[in-house]
Amino acid sequence: MKYALASSTWDSSEINAIQRVITSDKYSMGLEVQEYERKFAEYTGSKYAVMVSSGSAANLIMIASMFFTSDPTKRLNRGDEIIVPAVSWSTTYFPLQQYGLKVKFVDIDRDTLNIDLEKLEKAITDKTRAILAVNLLGNPNDFKKIRSLIKGSTISLLEDNCESLGATYDGQQAGTFGVMGTYSSFFSHHIATMEGGCVVTDDEELYHILLSIRAHGWTRNLPSENLVTGTKSSDLFEEAFKFVLPGYNVRPLEMSGATGIEQLKKLPKFIDQRRVNADYFIKTLASISTITIQKEVSCSSWFGFSLVLDHDCPITRRDLVRIFEAKNIECRPIVTGNFLKNTKVLSYFDYEVAGTLEAAEDIDCNGLFVGNHQVDITAEIDYLGDTLSNALSKSYGVK
Repeated sequence: MKYALASSTWDSSEINAIQRVITSDKYSMGLEVQEYERKFAEYTGSKYAVMVSSGSAANLIMIASMFFTSDPTKRLNRGDEIIVPAVSWSTTYFPLQQYGLKVKFVDIDRDTLNIDLEKLEKAITDKTRAILAVNLLGNPNDFKKIRSLIKGSTISLLEDNCESLGATYDGQQAGTFGVMGTYSSFFSHHIATMEGGCVVTDDEELYHILLSIRAHGWTRNLPSENLVTGTKSSDLFEEAFKFVLPGYNVRPLEMSGATGIEQLKKLPKFIDQRRVNADYFIKTLASISTITIQKEVSCSSWFGFSLVLDHDCPITRRDLVRIFEAKNIECRPIVTGNFLKNTKVLSYFDYEVAGTLEAAEDIDCNGLFVGNHQVDITAEIDYLGDTLSNALSKSYGVK
């Protein structure tokens, strides 16, 4: 690839971390994961962090935990309405269906690619129990506005921040504005722990619930005094196999925790470089008036760079994808595009659409994104800019 979607963030420090685990001969979730969780919570400014096997698993146990909290202002029940943007990854939505929630889809803002705040305001009713905000491609939502819309209500704000580790809004880490927030550390994301994800929260009871349902729904990983069962038995034989919640096994491996510790050390520099790359990308493409780039809200961590072809653009998205393929520029749709097009899987959902989805449909037909990296990609961005300019000028006589 001349311009790849992602590149490795590892060096000898991650290899040594893996060797440290191999030497210990302890591979299942343990001290390395605990240390990663402590450092991740510290980085995000959260009280608690729970590492899991993926960002998808993080979304799953985040939603599940809302069904087991004793707090009636937060607890969700089957049939409750939750609002989501119409553009996100599939496993943002699947836990909502699996727990029987009524999903209300709202259009996105074509510029920011996050939920359309005017349409969100109209979609909120007295039936709304939660909003799951998605920070897309590194871009945080306008949380001041969202908080103002739900102020004084019992609507819970949750965040899918799997694409936006390191993004901030008004100086606060994205993923920490709601009751809980989720993160992914898959290869192509801001940090890589092979596979991995995390949930953060400041709510101690939810933290304890997450600890239980992450591993079989048992009490083994709970503190001696906890908000799920109270005081644990001193009989370790009995307590080690006591099940109290309908849980899963989405535990991470020690190798993931160990590599995550090393990755977090590098993360600030990774984010700084991604922002430098973004500035250069925006400058390079500034002269191309028929393609729209994602509008930054506060301080994006720039997961990737979106390109949405305007209606007066002389080439189609299909044309552009073929040109990129021929020129070895790796690209993808903007996440899933309009998720409502997936009618087969939606047949299993209880859902409705609030208003119309013009922007989601537009980016579904006319949008794509290319990668950003944690290293200098000036040469790759120049190559992309030249490819776009040549495609427009040679094929259609315009620049």
